[in-house]
Amino acid sequence: MQHHIHLPEGKKVYFASDFHLGAPNATASREREKRIVQWLNEVSKDAGHIFLVGDIFDFWFEYKEVIPKGYTRLLGKLAELRDNGIGISVFIGNHDMWMNGYFEEELAIPVYYEPQTYDIGGKLFYIGHGDGLGPGDHGYKLLKKVFRNPVCRWLFSVIHPSWGIALANYFSRKSRSATGMELEKFLGEENEWLAIYSKEVLQHTHFDYFIYGHRHLPMDLQVGANSRYINLGDWLNYFSYAVFDGTNTELKYSGVKDLV
Repeated sequence: MQHHIHLPEGKKVYFASDFHLGAPNATASREREKRIVQWLNEVSKDAGHIFLVGDIFDFWFEYKEVIPKGYTRLLGKLAELRDNGIGISVFIGNHDMWMNGYFEEELAIPVYYEPQTYDIGGKLFYIGHGDGLGPGDHGYKLLKKVFRNPVCRWLFSVIHPSWGIALANYFSRKSRSATGMELEKFLGEENEWLAIYSKEVLQHTHFDYFIYGHRHLPMDLQVGANSRYINLGDWLNYFSYAVFDGTNTELKYSGVKDLV
């Protein structure tokens, strides 16, 4: 199903991903969270819609009556933006795939578990976190199916939150430590697996823009005569995001000039 987003004159669409809140420690995460909230304050002046494209949190698991401690500033800001009528869409990533209704019920923000397609102002967008797409990485694709399995989720949910969240945070950080530098290496246009996947999609359906996170590396690559793949980078190192102004989509970097 293709979503349609009306973009009023003068409004823009913003995309960001890979905040990894919670990493590498509480102090650094809180400072990054403040910077993200400051960015949201700034873009809310002309935002028609905001997409958060996965790995907002370094780990997130919703028990029936419990969510992870912290992130009050971000969650409060998202609630405020929604109350003010700004559309927000959230995609799960490989670090926060265990969302289960909290964002929808408490914040009125839809959460998507698979890539989605959008018509925004007449431009066609294909949007997803990017994990598990494209060739290779069969081990992770199998692991993703295990993590997404309802039985496995239930088994994890019966662990007391104090133990379950601590255990998951340990493995989440260990995983990022092992793969982080690899994710940030540019592989060349012919080897970037999300670019390859985008070209495969283009063989049967046209999109003007493919928007992904996951790679932690800001990229803007031509994948077709009139199609571009934009990777949003991350907020651990690059503080990068993309903005669609109704005509063009551009990568930008949050910094002093953006926030004054």
